[in-house]
Amino acid sequence: MSATTAVEMPEIGATGLTPKEVAQRIESGQSNAVKTSTSRSVRDIVRANVFTLFNGIICAAMALVLVTGSWRDAVFGFVIIINTGIGIVTELRAKRTLDKLSILVASEFLVHRDGKDVEVSHNEIVLDDLLWIRAGEQVPADGQIIQTWGLELDESMLTGESRTVRHQAGEQVYSGATAVSGMALVKVNAVGSHSYAATLTAQAKVYKKTVSDLNKGINTILKFMTFLVVPLCILLILSQIHTVGGWGTALSTGEWRQAVVSAVAGVVGMIPEGLVLLTSLNFAVAAMRLARHNTLVQELESVETLARVDALNLDKTGTITDGGIAFNRLVMLDSANAAAEQAATQALYDCCNEEQPNGTGQAVLAGLKAQGHGPGQVASRVPFSSSRKWSAVRRPDAGSSAATGREGNETWYMGAPEVIVAALDGDYSDVLRQVNDYADDGNRVLLIARYDGPDDPLHTGRSPQTASSAKPGESDGPRLEAQARPVALVLCSERIRPDAARTLAWFREQGVRCRVISGDNPVTVGAIARKVRLTGDREPVAMDARTLPEDVDELARVLENVDVLGRVLPAQKRAIVQALHTQNHVVAMTGDGVNDALAIKEADLGIAMGNAAPATKAVAQVVLVDSKFSHLPDVVARGRQVMANMERVASLFLVKTVYSALISLGVVLTQIPYPYLPRHITYIGALTIGMPAFILALAPNTRRYIPGFLKRVVTFALPGGIATALSVLLAAWVLPPVMGWNVTGDAADLSALRATSAIILFAMGVFVLARVARPLNGWRGVLVAVFAAAGVIGAFVPFVANFFALILPTGATMVATLIALAGSALIFALCLWLAPLVRGLTGKLSRRH
Repeated sequence: MSATTAVEMPEIGATGLTPKEVAQRIESGQSNAVKTSTSRSVRDIVRANVFTLFNGIICAAMALVLVTGSWRDAVFGFVIIINTGIGIVTELRAKRTLDKLSILVASEFLVHRDGKDVEVSHNEIVLDDLLWIRAGEQVPADGQIIQTWGLELDESMLTGESRTVRHQAGEQVYSGATAVSGMALVKVNAVGSHSYAATLTAQAKVYKKTVSDLNKGINTILKFMTFLVVPLCILLILSQIHTVGGWGTALSTGEWRQAVVSAVAGVVGMIPEGLVLLTSLNFAVAAMRLARHNTLVQELESVETLARVDALNLDKTGTITDGGIAFNRLVMLDSANAAAEQAATQALYDCCNEEQPNGTGQAVLAGLKAQGHGPGQVASRVPFSSSRKWSAVRRPDAGSSAATGREGNETWYMGAPEVIVAALDGDYSDVLRQVNDYADDGNRVLLIARYDGPDDPLHTGRSPQTASSAKPGESDGPRLEAQARPVALVLCSERIRPDAARTLAWFREQGVRCRVISGDNPVTVGAIARKVRLTGDREPVAMDARTLPEDVDELARVLENVDVLGRVLPAQKRAIVQALHTQNHVVAMTGDGVNDALAIKEADLGIAMGNAAPATKAVAQVVLVDSKFSHLPDVVARGRQVMANMERVASLFLVKTVYSALISLGVVLTQIPYPYLPRHITYIGALTIGMPAFILALAPNTRRYIPGFLKRVVTFALPGGIATALSVLLAAWVLPPVMGWNVTGDAADLSALRATSAIILFAMGVFVLARVARPLNGWRGVLVAVFAAAGVIGAFVPFVANFFALILPTGATMVATLIALAGSALIFALCLWLAPLVRGLTGKLSRRH
């Protein structure tokens, strides 16, 4: 059914714009079309994942090796493809899901043009159009009300205020609000990007890069390595050229190729490419696991932020409550018998059982139906009107009333307590006090009143008995009988999500401070916070945001003692996040309305509900697709698991960085051949670092992440890295003269040295893995044993041994290798013993200075 036949449109005098005027406005760009972008473009996603510092270093190293023709030593370059592919695929998947969520239902709107009502699309509305706003429609453009027929708007998406607002002629309405009841004729005065919602959205840019403490640490290492790698690579090439007899010999014999490969072995070992890959893999796995629980992670790095959150700002409507209304109970005002309560309950049902009940009426009907109540007999009815603020029913002649013993018909009223009480004879101030008490506890209160009398106050005419008492100018329409008396109060409230209290309890246990920030009345919000036990056994402290200081530092001090804020404006939500940042809090912000977009963008982690405005979902890093607040603990726990375990295994990768840098430095200073090949480090790294680290990173862990990742992992990695470097260098310096190897002139002797160095490197890798995996009881011990065995077994598999140039020592070389391994174990134990002593000494020195 079209809108023109669904409701009877009132007659208006204005003719509206002519077709020529409409065409002129469209041509001049004064239409309601607005270009929206819900997520990053494909080009942005690809560029951000391909052009990274890590990819540049690895790509350059791989190109150098490929130039030499030794493609087997370039297999480390595949990590670029895998790492980049994971990032691109995951973010494209997030983009596709978000774009699907953001598709709006194409609606038609009724405008008055050239004396006729015509339906146009959202984008075809132009400036100065006469626009009809009807119940159930979302306001498509800003405008001024010319004439209204009881228009009530839900502006919660713009202001956060959950109560509907009744507008009068001459008032401004804004795009994004929804008409709940009534209708109005509006003259459009702002369209497209100039409308209120679009202006608010423009302040929140669509994309903001998430700051990752882990990635910052890795990039710090990469930047340091960039300055170190280039000169060290040149020095390594020069040193390796020198070991084969100089440039002339190297170029004539082709030994320059081996020199380049050896130099790259040192460079690649210094770059923790596995750590970058593992980070991407774990972020992607966490994102996919969360997606199975209807949680969309738009940026992989935001998984880390989840682990660091210690302050969570919650929007009330849509997060703690689901936006609906629930019927709580009926409170009789006098000590009444069961029959009187039954009569009042039946009257409540009948008053709400209109043809098109509003939200409160629907909630009451649903609650009473659940209790087994149904419709009764009604002789006449006055439906609820926003202008009248009450509805009424009159029962057919039922004879004697069980409740009062009086003869006659019953007329029941239901509506706003202050309106009904004001029309009654008598003093009912005690009733209003009860109403205020219940309202302060977060309830929406309605009053039921009853009139027993022979006349019919709902009839459009007057009885002979009441006609003489009519006031001058009083209409003959339905009236609120002054002799009626209050009977009961109806208590309704916003429907609280069943999982809200349990979810908030989890956050309390995890040390996350939760605050409710809403545009609603602070008393109402505070009452809801008490119901869900926001602060546990402690009474939550509520405050009206209109009294908040503007100074950020002062605001931060006030917030430390406040749990609930009401009447909060969009700009204040952002200021609250900024104030919490000054106290070094990691802030997460949830929301669903356009009014939340600025704060969500400002927060370290923005969380949008699935039914949120497109602009809000666009700036959020995480979207709860099914809008369930209960997913948040799983979101935070998953982030903590990834980050706590990533810190645990990052030491594995940094050990390789440390020993590679030290070995390269030792090679340059002593002008010896590089003691192993790039393929050796690829094989050993995969078995003692990469694969075990990935398994360790998936283990359960809910410890909250604390900033300072880089300092802790470097401190942990230094002993193992130094021990490994010393073990390999000592073997390269001592074994050739002892064993009589000519490593600069004999390829077989060089291969023997490299085979021994590779074995030492593998053994030290197993030692480091065992240290990281502690405690070794249970599956962790099995993990270390399995990968140690896999490394040994691989050396006996011909294809593996040939591909990775693995040579098993025999005879005197075997004895020398075993002695070197024993020495390596002693060096490792000595470094571990000295590390705490050195840390303690440096700590004392730093405190003195």
